[in-house]
Amino acid sequence: MNPVVYIVDDDDAVRDSLSTLLGSVHIESRACASAREFFALYDPASPGCLVLDICMPGISGLELQEVLLARGASLPVIIMTGHGNVQAAVQSMKLGAVDFIEKPFPQDHLVECIRKALDAGKGPHSLNAQQEEIMNRVSQLSPRELEVARILITGSSSKVIARQLCISHRTVEVYRAKVMLKLRADSLCHLVRMMLMMEDRPAVADRSSFDSDHELSSHFDIGPVAVKH
Repeated sequence: MNPVVYIVDDDDAVRDSLSTLLGSVHIESRACASAREFFALYDPASPGCLVLDICMPGISGLELQEVLLARGASLPVIIMTGHGNVQAAVQSMKLGAVDFIEKPFPQDHLVECIRKALDAGKGPHSLNAQQEEIMNRVSQLSPRELEVARILITGSSSKVIARQLCISHRTVEVYRAKVMLKLRADSLCHLVRMMLMMEDRPAVADRSSFDSDHELSSHFDIGPVAVKH
C-alpha cells in the first residue's frame, strides 16, 4: 500500500502548489482545507504522514494534533507556518510533530522532510536510531553549553539568557554557536526538535479526560474519527 501525504492548509495556493510538487516526485497526496476535511479523508489503516499548517481558522493545527494524539494515532506530523516561533515549535513537538518548517521554504527541503517522516512512520526502530544519534551529539556538550541549549529552546533571546546566567551577551552567542555546531543543528527549530526527542512528550489532550469518542469529537466540533489500534 502506497503511503499518502495529507496536506492540511486553508490557503488554496499552498495546497495546489504542494500537491503539484509531491506529484512531480511520485508521492501520493490528499489536500484538505480544514481539519474537518482531513478527518473525513483520513484512513488510519494506510501509511503516510501529515503536512499541517499551524494557524488555521476553526480548529488549529495544534488542536488537530491534540485530537490525533488523544486517539492514539501514529501518523507522523510535519508542522508548517508563516507565523513560526520557537514557542509554537516546542508545543507542536511536544504533541508529537516530527519536524517544523517555516514558510517560505525550499521545495526540496519539504520533500526531504516528508521522506524522513514516511520512514519514521514505518516503525519505532528508525526513531530509536535517531534518538541514539542525538544523545551521542548532546553528550559532546559541556554542562554550560547544555544549560544554554535548554534555555534556547524555550524561546529566550541571547540577552535574556545572559541576564539569567549572569554572563555577557557575547559569551552567550559563543555558547550558542558551539551548541549549533556540535549538535549539527541548521536552525533553531531543528535544535528544538532534537532536544525534545530526548524527552518524553506529554499528551496535552489526554483521551482519559473524555468519557467517549463522541465527547472528544464534540469538544473540537468534528465528526467521529476511526483510529486503528
